[in-house]
Amino acid sequence: MTDKHAHWREATGASGEWAELGLSTPDLDTVFDLLADRRRRLALYYLIRSDDAVASLDELADWVTRLETADTGEPPTEDYRRRVVTSLHHAHLPTFAEASVVEYDARSETVRYLGQPTLEELAEHTAATELHEG
Repeated sequence: MTDKHAHWREATGASGEWAELGLSTPDLDTVFDLLADRRRRLALYYLIRSDDAVASLDELADWVTRLETADTGEPPTEDYRRRVVTSLHHAHLPTFAEASVVEYDARSETVRYLGQPTLEELAEHTAATELHEG
């Protein structure tokens, strides 16, 4: 049986790392809570698809801002982007860190995705719909 999600884990360089760190699989309620917020999902899509599983807060904020404002036809305002940065920094990234999905260094504003297979599998499905991927 082939692992259809292996490409996501290989792309992040995090294959098996999650288990090696001794992290337990989050319960299903936690996984769904993580996916319940659109801004968190958008950040997760970026992290999962990142070549090295590491991103800066600015990179995440740019990605999320671009996707959240794509339907408006107008460029995002700096105020909007600042609100995205604030919510990622104070709410969403700490939520991921608490669930052991990322390591977030608030001082350097660096996020390291740890690779969580259950979350990745569900995120693949939500991304296909939300990002209009085939």
